[in-house]
Amino acid sequence: MAKRRKKRKWPAFLGIIISICTASGLAAVGIKQFPRLFASTQEVVKIVKVQSEKMESIPFEEVKIPEDDVASGYYYQQLNEEEQNLYKEMYQGILESSDTIYMHSPDIEILKKVSQFIFCDRPELFWCNGEMQVTSYKDYSEIQPVYTYTGEEKENRQLEIEDAAEECLSGINSEMMEYDKVKYIFEYLVNTVDYNLEALDNQNIYSALVGKSSVCAGYSRAAQYLLQKLGVECIYVTGAIPGQGAHAWNIVKCGDQYYQMDVTFGDPVFLETGNRGNIPDKSINYDYLCCSDAEIMKNHTLDTEVSYPTCSSMDLNYYKLNGMYYEEFQPEQLLQDMNQTIYNKDSSFTCKFANNILYQEAHDSILNDLVQRAAQNLLEYYELETVQYTYIEDAEMGKITIFWNYQ
Repeated sequence: MAKRRKKRKWPAFLGIIISICTASGLAAVGIKQFPRLFASTQEVVKIVKVQSEKMESIPFEEVKIPEDDVASGYYYQQLNEEEQNLYKEMYQGILESSDTIYMHSPDIEILKKVSQFIFCDRPELFWCNGEMQVTSYKDYSEIQPVYTYTGEEKENRQLEIEDAAEECLSGINSEMMEYDKVKYIFEYLVNTVDYNLEALDNQNIYSALVGKSSVCAGYSRAAQYLLQKLGVECIYVTGAIPGQGAHAWNIVKCGDQYYQMDVTFGDPVFLETGNRGNIPDKSINYDYLCCSDAEIMKNHTLDTEVSYPTCSSMDLNYYKLNGMYYEEFQPEQLLQDMNQTIYNKDSSFTCKFANNILYQEAHDSILNDLVQRAAQNLLEYYELETVQYTYIEDAEMGKITIFWNYQ
């Protein structure tokens, strides 16, 4: 696992409460982070229709892109045969950094759709920002893409990306299952990339892999790029955070099931505050690693232009796999589990509940009784004079995390 970088301030977007408590006289300080604008994806295609004279001889390029090179693209699969041919025609032109690409269609809306689908399937196209001018004629169109990098600069950046990817993937071993690979990439990006609205190239993989500073589009495309290299199906997903704007994340396939994954949200929002108590720097929010549609739709909405795979399983949810997922409220079991983390000298205890009713039922008992009893146990077990702990309440995701201080 890569060394964690010092995180920059990250925009808060969820209603999360942080409290710092000292036993035995508890004094809680609550900090609420409320929604504000979340930096998002930009529309990848800006098309201007320009009327002009039709040329007598149209220099169409022969399409040499093999079907196998594009067939695995999820967005490519959503297109009809005519659109798929246009996809290959445009994709080939962008790969070759052609100044003008001659397209076998005069329909600007279809070309816009095809272009968007290419950039959703192809995270490696860092040198083209998706903007293009289209000249539409009766039977065909001319496309002039905007290339942000060409020639030697493009080649140098390509090498930097490949080196960064190699460094990341050096932590992968042949024994890893698909889930382990997905979890590794999720953690790697959370640990090494700073969320930064001002990051250069923040809509492509260069910003995340080389610059180590990006927004949601950079995080999501980097995850897609790395997982594709590992042979794991990873879809770039577009949607929105209600009240905040457009957003991008991923859907991954492990075994025969699809799961939602949002690397950007894996960085805990509470790291923004200076009053962090004893929260470890390496904290990761695993709610958004391999979760279901129902779970992620608590604060995400999907775009409707594309039909995405159904994600109905919570079988690979991190908390479920690690014994932190509770489908019933048993106070003594919760206390036993809290105490076990203390005996193990774990940095934290997390309990995630299967639904909001369970969370509400358990909430007061945990914070007003169980955690205090566990803190008293910590005090006595390690023969401390005082004990401090910090807890995070996340009602939306039905989760409470308690961070223990052993000093």
